[in-house]
Amino acid sequence: MLSIGDLSKRTGVKVPTIRYYEQMGLMGAAERSEGNQRRYEKTDLERLAFIRHARDLGLDIPAIRELIALSRHPEMPCADADKIAADHLVAVREKIAKLQRLEHELERIISHCDGHSIEDCYVIRALSDHGLCDGEH
Repeated sequence: MLSIGDLSKRTGVKVPTIRYYEQMGLMGAAERSEGNQRRYEKTDLERLAFIRHARDLGLDIPAIRELIALSRHPEMPCADADKIAADHLVAVREKIAKLQRLEHELERIISHCDGHSIEDCYVIRALSDHGLCDGEH
């Protein structure tokens, strides 16, 4: 059995986050010792590692909840899990594209700034007037 502190150290997940995951139903309620301390088993450690990895990949709580539910049925086809991952990949690619547009626009704004004072600063003017931007970002 592991304490919540041990679980935290072994997974790198902070204690308040572990409690939050319990409240959200991602982890089952921990057993309690006679002193009312939470006690965790190896399966809890594995579940928390799963959640941590999913969060590191950017999956949100509803997606993780669904993946956990799917994992309870190992005999089922994995199409639903694949769809969750594929949908997340689409969202990640959209974020990357948006960040690339932001990068381009910031590079453009900076390259236009040759003023020596704030009154001539293109960065300040562009931030004040969205019409000076190259496009949507």
